[in-house]
Amino acid sequence: MAEFDERSGVVECKTPWGCWYQTVDEIVAEVTLEPGTKAKEIKCKLSGKKLTAVVRGKEIVNGTVAGNVVTDDFLWTVEDNKLLRIVITKSDRTGRDCWQSLLQGQYPADPQVYDNMEKKLTMERVQRENPGLNFADAEITGNYHGGGPQWDT
Repeated sequence: MAEFDERSGVVECKTPWGCWYQTVDEIVAEVTLEPGTKAKEIKCKLSGKKLTAVVRGKEIVNGTVAGNVVTDDFLWTVEDNKLLRIVITKSDRTGRDCWQSLLQGQYPADPQVYDNMEKKLTMERVQRENPGLNFADAEITGNYHGGGPQWDT
């Protein structure tokens, strides 16, 4: 069984252009860019629930985000001229809102990746709700979709 520690990293969903992942608070899309790409060559926008990213005139991402978001809390950055990172804030930050895909009908997580995403978010939520407890050796086991997690410590 995989361990789910808040500091252990993220559960990525691979895409043709890179990957996306989520935390309790955010959805993050990472687009692999041609080395040397400058921020001025990128147009990235979140309007309502519509997300678009165009790099050097080529549309990379275009669609309706799969969950509810805070449209005023949207950020994109170019890192080392080779990575576009798009950060979208979820409107439900309770840890109970696990997205199955980045955009409606696009870039879905396969069942195993989605199950791991749900487990990761559940562990983050439980750690947030119980800040004094040590969850370093905790695991979530069993069929998560079948009524919730079982805890092994």
